[in-house]
Amino acid sequence: MFENTVLSKEVTIGGRSMTLETGRMGRQAGGAVFVRYGDTAVLVTATMARHVRPGIDFLPLTVDYEERFYAVGKIPGGFIKREGRPSEKAVLSCRLIDRTIRPLFPKELRNEVQVIATIMSVDQDHAPEIAAMVGASAALHISEIPLKHPIGGVIVGLIDGKFIINPLLEQTAQSEMSLVVAGTKDAVMMVEADAKEVPEDIVLEAIIHGHEAVKNIVDFIESFREEALGLGLAKEKIVPEIIEPESELLEAVSGPITERLDAVLRRCANERLLKQARDRYLDEVKGELLQQFAEQYPEDEGTIKKILDNIEKRLVRRLIAVEGQRIDGRALDEVRPITVEVGVLPSPHGSGLFTRGQTQILSVVTLGTISEEQILDGLGVEESKRFMHHYNFPPFSVGETRPMRSAGRREIGHGALVERSLQAVIPPEEEFPYTIRIVSEALESNGSTSMGSVCGSSLALMDAGVPISAPVAGVAMGLISEDEVFTVLTDIQGFEDHLGDMDFKVSGTEKGITSLQMDIKIPGITRDIFERALAQAHKGRMHIMRKMIEVISAPRPELSPNAPRIIQITIDPDKIRDVIGPGGKIIKKIVEETGADIDIEDDGRVFIASVDQEKGKMALQIIESLTKEVQAGEIFTGRVTKVTDFGCFVEIIPGVIGLQGKEGLVHISQLEHHRVNKVEDVVKEGDKIIVKVIGYDNQGRLKLSKKDAVPPPEGGLPREDKFQRPKSRNTSRA
Repeated sequence: MFENTVLSKEVTIGGRSMTLETGRMGRQAGGAVFVRYGDTAVLVTATMARHVRPGIDFLPLTVDYEERFYAVGKIPGGFIKREGRPSEKAVLSCRLIDRTIRPLFPKELRNEVQVIATIMSVDQDHAPEIAAMVGASAALHISEIPLKHPIGGVIVGLIDGKFIINPLLEQTAQSEMSLVVAGTKDAVMMVEADAKEVPEDIVLEAIIHGHEAVKNIVDFIESFREEALGLGLAKEKIVPEIIEPESELLEAVSGPITERLDAVLRRCANERLLKQARDRYLDEVKGELLQQFAEQYPEDEGTIKKILDNIEKRLVRRLIAVEGQRIDGRALDEVRPITVEVGVLPSPHGSGLFTRGQTQILSVVTLGTISEEQILDGLGVEESKRFMHHYNFPPFSVGETRPMRSAGRREIGHGALVERSLQAVIPPEEEFPYTIRIVSEALESNGSTSMGSVCGSSLALMDAGVPISAPVAGVAMGLISEDEVFTVLTDIQGFEDHLGDMDFKVSGTEKGITSLQMDIKIPGITRDIFERALAQAHKGRMHIMRKMIEVISAPRPELSPNAPRIIQITIDPDKIRDVIGPGGKIIKKIVEETGADIDIEDDGRVFIASVDQEKGKMALQIIESLTKEVQAGEIFTGRVTKVTDFGCFVEIIPGVIGLQGKEGLVHISQLEHHRVNKVEDVVKEGDKIIVKVIGYDNQGRLKLSKKDAVPPPEGGLPREDKFQRPKSRNTSRA
């Protein structure tokens, strides 16, 4: 039977209280922590399998971020009415946690580890992903799972030159950047940011400022574990078994393998072999070595393979760090050859083909109406978004075969990173009333397809004529740390990413950074490394930018002829019903006749979209005729539609496509400056006459005047029509 011991401990983060609690919920998990931050509440559990699955030679770590709609008092949309696949926000949040904690597990650990963050209550001023990250660290720390160090995480905002830790919702809207910093007490482990062209030095200061807050969180989590241990609510850490190869085997194979692989790697670098040739050559040599030693040590084939991989990794890292030579022969700060093309597809609205070495991205822009924006069904305050970027990574891009499935976490993460990189330069809806979708296809991959997608998407936007404020370029940086020597690499390829210690992606304009993402495989990096990486990234990014603007330096002055032209007008909200009509009858007829797409917002904004500009103007004319508010004093040339004994009806705004126009009554007394005995003496049906609006009757019907629209004839009115005062009959006597 469980005891009722509960530990609750409080810390201040960003000027507000965060509470960690254990012992009340999820008590059968390896570690369970209930986090309360404002009115945001998250239960985070960390559990490890007791036994290792056969054949596992890596750490099977899974992080799940489970959004519950009850957290914001909503019922999920759709027919099923229960939570389904994770939202994009959930995927990005779990990646934040995963990328921070993964490098901190012992390399020898093979037990399956699962971290689950269940979002139970959301207060929009207190980000649930930050509560989940802190909770994950605490849950792992009080469990038996051997995480090397606890971590903390915060969001850093920038308003009026001041840094703000975990900004409130209102502050987030005003902030020049949103930067997530996570790390241990000693170093930063993960950075992710979107910014509005913020200079590198300010971004660096924001990272350092955020890390100071992270240190306080880590201290708090360590004290939380100490108290939990005293209460029996935390567990002693397990020590994973380290299986070292026998010294005799290691000594026998290391020398020959090292000598052969060193020669092979140097040849690859000297001859600048391309990825496929290099991979084939290395695989062939490694296969020969494996076969040679497996015959001598048949029971140790798996161990020999690991020795081969470890020696290859060590040799590549030493070649770079000590001799400054990369596997493809480039200098440490050299960007691979770049080619740029735009307008490569005839039908889409804009396209850009960006090739950097053996990484090639085709980005394609589609422009649509506001009604085509993405509807968001999640826990945040945003209900829709009009700018989207989607990223695809087909298997042929790396010369492989695998089943084609829906986008995985990596594809979603890369797509979101590119979207954040470009968001700062996308024109607001008021200036460019379009929904914008970009799809980036990775046609060839050998390092940093995400940054290639930033460049390709920027090109495609300019090719489509989207008035972005500036082009954006991106570059991926790497790091090799060997014998306390840190070497920063520009434009890393896949081989360097796999064997290196850092993947540091920076994108931005000439003015500053728009997005940044850092993942590392070592226990953190310092300020000095950040400074070097940012400076070297700026140099590489500007080189890439120059290559792009040699081909297209600014958005095309006109939209693609295949893109819809959108006309925006604003009508009186009370007139919306006149455009829509009963049961949508009128607007359907307008769409049928013109072929235009028409969106009407509740505030009276009307968006008319049509590839054929003349059809769009026709739809505009119809809507204006239906909604025009005729004012007293206005003069029109109208057509007489009906003649009666008391006057005539005149259509001043003609009806179109079978819809009734606007007409009013010219009373017989308003036909001429003289008295009219019979209406037909002045007008007949079909006549065009000039009339002036003189007002509305008590039933809201339009009153017109012909005589007030034209001046009286010269010489005055006919004598019989002039008003004559009767002679006075003065009968009084003198």
